[in-house]
Parts: sequence; structure tokens; C-alpha cells
Amino acid sequence: KWTEGVLKTCTDPGGRKAKDFMNGLSLHYYTVPGTWEHKGSALEFDEKEYYVTLKKTLYMDELIKGHGAIMDQYDPDKKIGMMVDEWGCWHDVEPGTNPGFLFQQSTMRDALVAGATFNIFNRHCDRVKMGCIAQIVNVLQSVILTDGPEMILTPTYHVFHMYRFHQGAELLESCLSETKKVGNDKYQMDNIQQSVSQDKDGVITITLVNTSLDGEENIEAVLMEETPKKAEGFILHGGLNDYNEFGKEPVLYEKPLDVQLTQRGVKFVVPACSVVTVRVY
Repeated sequence: KWTEGVLKTCTDPGGRKAKDFMNGLSLHYYTVPGTWEHKGSALEFDEKEYYVTLKKTLYMDELIKGHGAIMDQYDPDKKIGMMVDEWGCWHDVEPGTNPGFLFQQSTMRDALVAGATFNIFNRHCDRVKMGCIAQIVNVLQSVILTDGPEMILTPTYHVFHMYRFHQGAELLESCLSETKKVGNDKYQMDNIQQSVSQDKDGVITITLVNTSLDGEENIEAVLMEETPKKAEGFILHGGLNDYNEFGKEPVLYEKPLDVQLTQRGVKFVVPACSVVTVRVY
């Protein structure tokens, strides 16, 4: 049976044998800022609702840990993958659209949700073998929106593109020496969410999300076993309500980020409300 999205116990003793006949266990979790009846607008929201949304997104980490602990009891070798095959923001449909089509716009808030979720998946890649956003075009937190012959790339698309370097790479142990608490009331969280990997060519990818709306963070990444020779960075940055509109030039897209080499790593600035990727060669 299920409680708060976490599998607590299996009431069927025979279910223990299911592991011998399965390749993966599916997990669905949507970030709903409000309630299922009134989920909240994709475009019209304030700072309080923004922090509620990000805090609910980070619950994915607890879900994966809880499910993973139970899977470890019956699959200690982790042969069975956890498949998070539906995730993302679920807002109210856009006014004037068919409610059954679940069409919603995508803001910088959604981009931060995507980046934070990817970092969670990366940190649990020993168990999470697949993480699929539910729909690609026009439905919920899509990467593409269309209107007749017109098409726009959403902020979530750019986060997918910025995180592509993690694919096929090896997770590296990483930690933040210091973070700040942001948010309000019970919806507080660390301002920086991160994950780090290294590909087959030795290139290190650092991805960070700054959930703060008013404070940038100066980052100095220290590499324990590597001496950097070159570095480059990319950033997606904007106001929390910013979004790309049909018929207008996009306001949210990847831009270069200034990254400076140090003797033992790199340093750079992560602005408030941004997603950052840094590549160290």
C-alpha cells in the first residue's frame, strides 16, 4: 500500500518474487503548486508560490530514497531500475484551451524545477535508470510548444540541452561546503542544488540550480584529483515569471557564462533564479 507517495510495505508475500520477472519499477510524481482541484496558474504566481513549487519538487529526493531503500531489501545488487517515467510541473490549463489537452506555458520556475529534478536523478543514478518527462509537445511541462505553424522552445528544453553532458558519464562524489536557506515558512530549502559527472574523455560537468530569488552565489569548485586546463560555462537565467511567447523573440535561452580557472579548479557566479552548466577540461 502507498502512503504519501512512499511505498511502505508489500501486503502480498508473493510479491517478493516479482523482482525475478521485472526490469524496472515505475515511479510517477508531479509537482503541483496548489491542490489537484486548483493546481495554480503557470504564469501568474508570486514568490511564495514559487518557493512552494520548488520545495515540493525536492520531495522527489525523499521519494527515491524511500523507494530505493525498499528495493534494496529485495534487489541489493540493483539489477532492477527505478523508472521515473512521469514527472514535472502540473499547472492549470491555459485559459481558453481545451481542459482535456493539459496545455500550459513554461516559465523560468519550470526550468528550475527541471534542473533540480535532474540533479536529484543524477545523485541517485545507481538506482534511477530512466527519468522521462511525461510529454514532449504541448502537454504539461513540455520542451516544445506549438500554435499552428509556430513553434517555441520552452525553458525546460534548454535545461535538457544543458544537462545532456551527464548522459553516459560517471557520477562524481561532490558536496557543497556551505549553503544558505531560502524560502518561507515551512517551504525552505538550500539555495544551491548540484550534481557532478565525468565523461569517458575526462571532461567534468558541473550543474547547479540557484533557487534563491534575490541572492547570487560565488562558487569555487575545487577538484581533488584533476588539474583543469580549460573551462566553459552556460547559463539559463531570468525572472521567475519570464517565458517565451509565440510571435516574439525568446527571452529565455542558453547564454555563455564566465568561468575562471584556478590552480585547483574553477570559480564562477551563479545568479539568483538560474540554472548553470560548467564544463572543465
